[in-house]
Amino acid sequence: MQDRSGEELPDAERRIAARLLLAHPLVTASGPHADGFPLIRRHRDWLTERFDTLLGYRLVIGPWHARLFKAGLGPGAARRLEHPATGAPFTPAGYARLALALALLVDAPEQLPYGRLVQAMRAAAPDLAAEGAPTGTAALDTSLGAALDASLDMALAALADWQVLGELPADPGDTAFVLTVDRELARAVPAGPPALADDAADLIRRAAEAEPGTAVRRLLAETPAVLTTDLPEDQREWLREHRLSGPAALAEFLGLEAELRAEGVALLDPAAELTDLALPGAGTLAQAALLLVERLVEEVRPLPGEDPGGDVAIPDALIDGVLGDIADDHDLPARYLADRTALRRDALDLLHRLGLITPTPRATWLLRPPAARYAPAPDLRPTPGTGRHSRPTTPTPPPPREGPHT
Repeated sequence: MQDRSGEELPDAERRIAARLLLAHPLVTASGPHADGFPLIRRHRDWLTERFDTLLGYRLVIGPWHARLFKAGLGPGAARRLEHPATGAPFTPAGYARLALALALLVDAPEQLPYGRLVQAMRAAAPDLAAEGAPTGTAALDTSLGAALDASLDMALAALADWQVLGELPADPGDTAFVLTVDRELARAVPAGPPALADDAADLIRRAAEAEPGTAVRRLLAETPAVLTTDLPEDQREWLREHRLSGPAALAEFLGLEAELRAEGVALLDPAAELTDLALPGAGTLAQAALLLVERLVEEVRPLPGEDPGGDVAIPDALIDGVLGDIADDHDLPARYLADRTALRRDALDLLHRLGLITPTPRATWLLRPPAARYAPAPDLRPTPGTGRHSRPTTPTPPPPREGPHT
């Protein structure tokens, strides 16, 4: 029998490199994913061609870094940036400071005093300065720590995480601390020139422009599931005509498994490596969200024989009741016990980002078909909850007594 291991090795390496780039669009030779960088370099021509053909993504590979320039998915489909240490979502001011810092760093010296960068950012955009921050040089030197707000911290932490900046000062007031700047990486971060767009909405629209097949494959690669009801007519028609071959080509490229259903298509990752949001996941919020979606599916899913349809309305009272049960029955952080509104907001936000629920214009929520994956297994003898909103259970009748002749 012929040994095919030598033939299969390049395919495995290419798949590893493609998956790495999809999950981490900026890979450096000295960063946390440095082990994969030689594979990307080795198969750069093949990767460049496949990313362009299947997804319309541009791949640029230099001596010390690889950058996959992804395209947008359109309005409402952006994946938010988060603080690399705290996980806090970027604020509009955080995005503004990030863009401003990048604009300054592309031409900055390789060794840049920290205080000089902050001063340059404030001089370039005074309206972004922290409210009440000192403006004079002497005041800056003595109380920069008080002026450094969360949005500036977000921007600089992200740049350090991407290795555009080296180590940040432990003390934000240390204006003499010298930053190491990688100008090449600073130029590699922006995906396109925003000057071509008329405004923010036009920039988002332009970034998502693609022929139907490419647009659908992007959705398959970047989102948990693609529902036909969400697609415009040209993309829906393409998916109907290429229902098997379209997802299969992308699944083969990335080592995924295609799941075809009446509602749409999903690409599943057996290794669970390509998702940035996991459910079940670590942390109290993820556990609370899982319990919430399980109960919502159990309560509102159609009965056998009923038309499953598409999205299903979720009564607000049901959401509040289930979250009340979760708070009563499980150990939640004190901040969620003290602020049930925050628990509701954060749990629903997580389920929304996972594509399991979607908001309506009337500020209510709809349960989406992919949520059926989290339907709880039938339990003929469930353990009763202790929460105020738990449903009463019918006692199990005692078994009949055995007579002398049974």
